[in-house]
Amino acid sequence: MTSQITSNIIRVASVPSDQIYIRHLESCHGQRRPQILRLPDPVPARGSRSRQSPWWPPVMLSAQWVRDHHDSFDLMHVHFGFDALDPQQLRETMAELRRWGKPLVYTVHDLINPHQPDSAAHLALLDVLITGADELITLTDGAAAAIAAQWGRQAHVLPHPHVLDFAVMERIRQSRRTQRAQDPQRLRRVGVHLKGLRANISPAILEPLARIVAEIPNAVLQVNIHRQVLDPDSSEYREELARLLTGGQLKGKWELVSHEYFSHQELCEYFASLDVNVLPYQFGTHSGWLEAALDAGTAVVVPLCGQYAGQHPSLAAYRWNADQVEEESLRAAVRRQVAMEFIPGMGAAERQEQREALAEAHQRIYATLLGRRKTSPKTGSSAAGAR
Repeated sequence: MTSQITSNIIRVASVPSDQIYIRHLESCHGQRRPQILRLPDPVPARGSRSRQSPWWPPVMLSAQWVRDHHDSFDLMHVHFGFDALDPQQLRETMAELRRWGKPLVYTVHDLINPHQPDSAAHLALLDVLITGADELITLTDGAAAAIAAQWGRQAHVLPHPHVLDFAVMERIRQSRRTQRAQDPQRLRRVGVHLKGLRANISPAILEPLARIVAEIPNAVLQVNIHRQVLDPDSSEYREELARLLTGGQLKGKWELVSHEYFSHQELCEYFASLDVNVLPYQFGTHSGWLEAALDAGTAVVVPLCGQYAGQHPSLAAYRWNADQVEEESLRAAVRRQVAMEFIPGMGAAERQEQREALAEAHQRIYATLLGRRKTSPKTGSSAAGAR
């Protein structure tokens, strides 16, 4: 069986496929023509398979997989996971895609990898992907401008889709409306989550944030962290941080909550419990976390680094000066979000409209690429490299 655009099904080798961002690019109605069929993620045969990302490392990104399965897909769309490869392996995979006339779409989520303190390795991979992809997508105007400035490529700007399910989103947002109407003097809960303390997360924000929240009437600071970081028997244990966190709790600076990785339901309820969520990121690009918070109607404070502030107009931003928080900018941002009178983010109906628009935009990009390939005189040579 060979690829046929006329089948009204576009088969996408999506890297990955089973990830919430990618799943929420699909139409809720499933009636678009041509339909998009994303191949399921092959199970990794070896490598350090992630508990949170069971598709990692991604099998589809090997040149051998492309050779063996080129008849099963029409184009490849890369999102995440390519950090499992080195630049030469990525070039070999892209050469194999060109050999079989398979266009490549790349969504630029991260201009800087939030898991890596040194950006050099990630940038080397971006040099291969961004220069070689047939079409680029990114999430914000700022990221598109950075791509144009550094690589001379134009990217489609398509916003991040919803993270929470529509029914859950509406339930949480309605509960907020009711609570605000019934109790205008309610306790305001400001939350900061250190997660597993990945490379771009800094606990240096805690002390200034505690001082700021202490100044606000009827406000409390909640600090969350994955249990392993506080467990002396875990390989992820951070002794100095554990002393800081438990000491701050004993002094009444914050409430400390340690737990296992959130399930999706637990994540929803976490955001539902907060009025404001502060992102403690020192570098990075975009955030699905802030999108989930906005789905739940939680106000978000973001750093001015990266492109976080460009994801939604309701966000408030603060600055880092090297490894220190610029406290006045953080104070202004937190106070603004605590005092916010409206519920930020889109409601379920708006998010559903946005999802349909995103599905249509992706379908259009795919169909245009495949139409370009179909009319090219030599499929498999210059067509797949057209930009």
